[in-house]
Amino acid sequence: MRRAVSLTLAAVLAGAAVPSVALAAQPEGAVQPATAPQPLPETAQIDPDALKAARVVVEKLFPVGTYRKIMGKSMSTMMDSMMDGVMKMPIAQLARIGGVPEEELLDMKESSLEEMTAIVDPYFRERTKRGMDAMMGGMTDLMDGFEPRVRNALSRAYARNFSVGQLAEMDGFFSTPTGSAYAEQSMTIFMDPEIMGEMQALMPEMMKKMPELAKKSQQAVKDLPPPRKIGDLSKPERKRLAELLGVKEEDLKDRAYGAPYEEGTEQ
Repeated sequence: MRRAVSLTLAAVLAGAAVPSVALAAQPEGAVQPATAPQPLPETAQIDPDALKAARVVVEKLFPVGTYRKIMGKSMSTMMDSMMDGVMKMPIAQLARIGGVPEEELLDMKESSLEEMTAIVDPYFRERTKRGMDAMMGGMTDLMDGFEPRVRNALSRAYARNFSVGQLAEMDGFFSTPTGSAYAEQSMTIFMDPEIMGEMQALMPEMMKKMPELAKKSQQAVKDLPPPRKIGDLSKPERKRLAELLGVKEEDLKDRAYGAPYEEGTEQ
């Protein structure tokens, strides 16, 4: 039962961080792999006239400051509501999401994460809110600088998917009072309270489905060989792995078992 409790606590804390997983801070000095943009098909040439017309349309659909509007107060409110939903979920349910076997949850009380953190960390909710708000503020500043690149990519996408005539018709509509109002809100309308309410309602249902989805994910890869252990690697492979991780070769360990690399396992 002790193992179940420790695993459950880890799963609970992981579950509580669900809304901010995508924004989780990395350890200081950690090197993140660069994600190269996917190359476009060579045949997908962009008509310069279409690109020019597309830029006019995109300036109306995606005006400067769009990301700041999206990631402003509405996003913070949504994150708070999602977090409140997670806090009220049964600990056993969060533990299942974390992969704790069902047999280890039999004696667990029907209590919530909120009740547990009130004991373990009375400031957990406030700590989490401040952390998420700080990250969202930083992300907003980051997206402000990234926005021109998105606007350029969106222009190219419109130019590739719509003709000059179609883009001219869009611009004509967006130049009318109704079209202008629509274009201005076409992106930010997804932060409308009605839509946010449905997204918040989705979170508990999604969390309930997570154990089932995790099983499907495991089933999909069950026929693949397991990851190799350090001892399975050749000497050049171990040397290169150590270089990539910035550690000494003798300090390499198997992630799953924690077994240190030992000399004499060379291949």
